[in-house]
Amino acid sequence: MSNLEKTDIRLGYVPLLDCIAILWAKHQGYFADAGLNVTLIKEASWASLRDRLAFGFLDAAHCLSAMLPAATLGADQLGIPFQTPLILSNNPTAISLSQKLCFELNITADDAPEISAKKVAYAIHQHQNIRLAHVFQHSIHHYCLKEWLALADSHTAHKLKLLTLPPPYMVEAISKQLIDGFCVGEPWNIQAELEGLSTTVCSGQQFAPQVANKVFAVTQEWATQHPNTLNALCQAIIKAQNELQTLESIDDVWDMLIEYNIIRFNCSKFIHVQSFYKILNIIQNLVPQDVRPKASDFEWMIHQMQKWDNLEINDQKIETIAKQCIVSI
Repeated sequence: MSNLEKTDIRLGYVPLLDCIAILWAKHQGYFADAGLNVTLIKEASWASLRDRLAFGFLDAAHCLSAMLPAATLGADQLGIPFQTPLILSNNPTAISLSQKLCFELNITADDAPEISAKKVAYAIHQHQNIRLAHVFQHSIHHYCLKEWLALADSHTAHKLKLLTLPPPYMVEAISKQLIDGFCVGEPWNIQAELEGLSTTVCSGQQFAPQVANKVFAVTQEWATQHPNTLNALCQAIIKAQNELQTLESIDDVWDMLIEYNIIRFNCSKFIHVQSFYKILNIIQNLVPQDVRPKASDFEWMIHQMQKWDNLEINDQKIETIAKQCIVSI
């Protein structure tokens, strides 16, 4: 396409199921069909992805949605605004606790979220050292852990210090008893459970709204300078999203996930079958019918920042910041 402002694109991602549309667009040649030479760059953590996107080492990225209002507000200490035209996933987070902790506190996967939260909060009140991790401060995962604990005790939710770990490290951390639980996107809850390390006790969707969790993001400056390129990138990703929702066979997708080291465990139509079809269901239902982000998604995140990060902001500014997180294509 001759009207593209830039054709060589560095696109960052963190290995999770909800980066799959980006990987599939590359795998299927949809970026190339649009005249784009996309290089996919796996980032070690959300912090490194954020910094590299902010300072121009990445052109675009698979991004935590809560990073956007944090960047616009300057709450991330960088203050380089990000924008998104496209949702990559809607709140598919889960909370997992070590099987050891579940046994000690009599927590089961069948417990309602408020019941498991009460058991953990009671143990904390009894001075048991329970270490819970999320993936990044400005993330739905952080706020889901807080909201889950608050189902039992708001004071505990406010006071408990949470650890921050990159998503792929969660399984190793719980296997080494460095943490007792975590909130992360898939497939890391599934892997830890299949390895006998943890139990998934609840999903974020049980007590938090269906808001954008991951988005396709660029800096505000990049969006202004490269509108045609941004549109071409989004159309390729949307094509991949539509195809993933209707695939009759997941074999090629599964092979791709293994190739990109996102699936690191033995799971198929013949072994750990329920987990295999759970992953298939997640892939086919990552995004809403309308993949355009809504200002209300970011308003919810800013309200969470008010509640848990002591952000001081009025309602009018919340609406303004939320709208600034979105760019139209």
